[in-house]
Amino acid sequence: MENFTPFSALAGGLLIGLSSALFLLLNGRRAGISGIAGDLFSFRCVNPGWRLCFLAGLVLGPLLIGKTGWLPVDVQVNDSLPLMAAAGLLVGYGTSLGSGCTSGHGICGLARLSKRSLAATLTFMLSAGITVYIARHLLGAGS
Repeated sequence: MENFTPFSALAGGLLIGLSSALFLLLNGRRAGISGIAGDLFSFRCVNPGWRLCFLAGLVLGPLLIGKTGWLPVDVQVNDSLPLMAAAGLLVGYGTSLGSGCTSGHGICGLARLSKRSLAATLTFMLSAGITVYIARHLLGAGS
């Protein structure tokens, strides 16, 4: 995080909020990533096209912007594949327990003043802080 500026964080937050609001206004759906991805892999998914496009945009957008050189930081992931797979499974389990993820509760739910989303977001943030402390300071991962 050597190139962090409050302006880039503010711009990123505004773009996330704007895209979430536009998604709700134009589609009538909340932009909860875990719900969109989870429904895609369930038997009850009736219209997978827009879900695939949404998820493809999440993955391809940063890759394409990265090719232009507009990103202020070079993102590199140096952790092992088994560690990332375990982390992904824990995140999936946590979003299943919380009936949503940080995007659904933290962005969309808090914007709607949902008490359940506030509780879920606080739980996510507390769990994340504890996990980072354990992983970095007790297990030595990510250093």
